[in-house]
Amino acid sequence: MHRIALLLCGNLSGAALEQNGGYTDIYARYLAATVPPAVEYAVDAFDVVSDLAYPNEDQYSSMILTGSAANAYDDAEWIITLVAFIQRIASTKPHIKLIGICFGHQIIARALGGSCVPNGGRWECGPTPVQLTDLGKQLFGAPDTLTIQQMHRDHVPTLPPSFHLLASSELSPVQGMIRFSPASAPPTSSSPENTPLRKIHILTTQFHPEFTTPITTAIVAQRVAAGAIPVPTALDFDRRTALDTQPDAKERVGKAVWGVITGEI
Repeated sequence: MHRIALLLCGNLSGAALEQNGGYTDIYARYLAATVPPAVEYAVDAFDVVSDLAYPNEDQYSSMILTGSAANAYDDAEWIITLVAFIQRIASTKPHIKLIGICFGHQIIARALGGSCVPNGGRWECGPTPVQLTDLGKQLFGAPDTLTIQQMHRDHVPTLPPSFHLLASSELSPVQGMIRFSPASAPPTSSSPENTPLRKIHILTTQFHPEFTTPITTAIVAQRVAAGAIPVPTALDFDRRTALDTQPDAKERVGKAVWGVITGEI
């Protein structure tokens, strides 16, 4: 049995929440849709924002950090607490797999020697192509690019120490990254990045494999109404949503996520 702690770093609101459920529901659907046959698992959710609730790490083999409307570079109490928690887990509990999505990706970068910064007010919303590195191609089983949902205007500008790049986009140079488990040798000049992956300790993505078109559409509508997303960005979102031609991207990422959770990769 694989026990997964879902660290809720935020939630949807308004129509997006009413139509799609919260992050607990969204991740439950995504994990159920992508889980390999015969894999048994349980997910427990912890609100690290309002409740400052954290799992007993001795009871879990994996932790997933969700997205959030908050800024990962802020110094709010709950963010500082989360950063410290990730630092401790990563250094003292290397058997626990860490997976970060969007805000979770940014928090892990900040906690482990990198940073998160505003991206000049530029949004990436909806289906966005990301260019894969050799490691990214191997991990996600895709030839060159993934076109996958995004929803952010902050980003990780450079890789933290000991991490390896999976993907980049036009606006965000670090769209995904991994850190190998301490017992696994990372790629070297004599061991190129297309050698078998063994084993991954931390996997993060700036993009949202768990998001669907209805979710991103509702979020964009809310943020346009609030003045957070400019109308030209929303029009570009509509254009790219209509052209999305890679419906299997989220399944490819889901396979990688489960590979990390189960220890297959």
